[in-house]
Amino acid sequence: MLKIAHHVIYNHPLKEGHRFPMEKYDLLPQQLIYEGTCAEDNFFEPEIPNNKHFFTVHEPEYFFDLLNITLDQKAARRIGFPLSEVLIEREMIIADGTMKASEFALQHGIAMNIAGGTHHAFTNKGEAFCMLNDQAIGAKYLQNKGLVKKVLIVDLDVHQGNGTAEIFKNDHSVFTFSMHGKSNYPFVKEQSDLDIALENETKDDEYLTILKETLPKLINQEKPDFIYYLCGVDVVETDKLGKLSLTIEGCAARDRFVLQTCFDEKIPVMCSMGGGYSKDVNIVVEAHANTFRLAQEIYF
Repeated sequence: MLKIAHHVIYNHPLKEGHRFPMEKYDLLPQQLIYEGTCAEDNFFEPEIPNNKHFFTVHEPEYFFDLLNITLDQKAARRIGFPLSEVLIEREMIIADGTMKASEFALQHGIAMNIAGGTHHAFTNKGEAFCMLNDQAIGAKYLQNKGLVKKVLIVDLDVHQGNGTAEIFKNDHSVFTFSMHGKSNYPFVKEQSDLDIALENETKDDEYLTILKETLPKLINQEKPDFIYYLCGVDVVETDKLGKLSLTIEGCAARDRFVLQTCFDEKIPVMCSMGGGYSKDVNIVVEAHANTFRLAQEIYF
């Protein structure tokens, strides 16, 4: 059965007009249940995990500054959300959702988190709506439990996974692959193990050709035991922050290729949703929903 992490805390209240579409975290599960792609028992509710899991990835001083809301103003501003106890609880619960979904993926081949993909969180700072790096935390969680050895992170959000790259820059047990917009945020990039920077307005055919040439080679080269897939839908042409020109169908074809490849290679995959900032939130929800539809079609 497809297991999906979801919690009511994911939809965090923000001031009207904020560019982050929090409502998608309620609309997406509602849509999946309404159309019959998923049922209530596909979803599980994560909790606040033990702090020790965060210290495998983040510096304790930074973590406790987050927890106690004692970050300096400049560091807090970089995050882009007004800091509060509930916001930090939310971030911790998202990370727990990814850790637990990772174990479900080992059991069922795939599992998902309705939220997550917080790839701009570094060891000692957060930025761009990211505070705790859920997939990095998940990778070390599985490794420290002795469940996997080699992890591949496939980050196809439109923005480079700069925090993830920094966290694992000296850790050869986790291979970081980011395919992103060349002239998009972050404007100063970190160095992933493999970065592919795309020109503005890259369309479906070019995007899919590059991905299909790259991912199988990477899997053959790295032989991962587990894959984290960050499947941001900010690659679509309607995205306010994206600058690429994929159609909704092209974005779905991307997901189909990644998930089918993981299935064919028998490598468990855990998916965090990542970004999506189209003005019409229904486009964001539809693009995300395709990932879940394809997971059900390919795996179950």
